[in-house]
Amino acid sequence: MTFVVLEDCIQCKHTDCVSVCPVDCFYEGPNFLVINPDECIDCALCEPECPVDAIRAEDEVPVDQKEFIELNAELAANENWKRITVKQDALADHQQWQGIKGKISQLDRNGA
Repeated sequence: MTFVVLEDCIQCKHTDCVSVCPVDCFYEGPNFLVINPDECIDCALCEPECPVDAIRAEDEVPVDQKEFIELNAELAANENWKRITVKQDALADHQQWQGIKGKISQLDRNGA
């Protein structure tokens, strides 16, 4: 099993989670983070660090967010998405996006 970054991270991109990851399995795009499922060791350290509750264990992903399991794997393998290991500031306008549903249409898949 692995942990998964969900839709609430889109347009937010808090990075508190990356600073506690012992295996550096987070990858960043322009407006979203993902977890590489092949690198995640299921330690659960990242989940409580997310201030918007956007990280869940794979078996606890809500039904309406299941597509993010595959999306994390796909984007972690994208050569334009780079490993992130150090905490950075969230996106400048992250507060206006908190709690908004349907942000998948805002996802920039192109890479950092």
